[in-house]
Amino acid sequence: MSNATGSASQPFLSDIKKIRERARENIQNGAITDGYTADRETVISILNEALATEIVCVLRYKHHYYMADGLNAEMVAQEFLEHAQQEQQHADQIAERITQLGGKPNFSPEGLLTRSHSEYVEGDTLRQMIEEDLVAERIAIDSYREIIQYLSDKDPTTRRLMEEILAVEEEHADDMAGLLEGYN
Repeated sequence: MSNATGSASQPFLSDIKKIRERARENIQNGAITDGYTADRETVISILNEALATEIVCVLRYKHHYYMADGLNAEMVAQEFLEHAQQEQQHADQIAERITQLGGKPNFSPEGLLTRSHSEYVEGDTLRQMIEEDLVAERIAIDSYREIIQYLSDKDPTTRRLMEEILAVEEEHADDMAGLLEGYN
């Protein structure tokens, strides 16, 4: 006979009594249970690199927002501002996940560029700014894909977060590529 969690001979969940017992062990670890199979310190380190990447992107987009000048500058500047706000949201989400994993988000400006996957390149013209933002988005896309592959099924919560962020980074790259077409 089947039930909601599987058949009587092959239950979906392991022994619920054991799950309840394990839940009472190491309760100071919060959401991190014995079922968490990723190397937590490595995941925290990777997430701190992603955090630095997002912070650098916020700073670059904000700089571009304030420095945008010339034909179509108003529209492009608004795109820069929107992206800066979304990158800040990503940074906040990543920092929150780091703390959920028992880590400490690294917001220190010291070493920020060495922790970041992307570079901080300002560009002198509106076209150069768009190009630099597109390059940075492409770097984030590739590095976040690698993070997602590394996490695999070892940390589905962090993987899902990075997948959501990756989707937005891909939208940003498409936006920048579209803007760049207007300058060819």
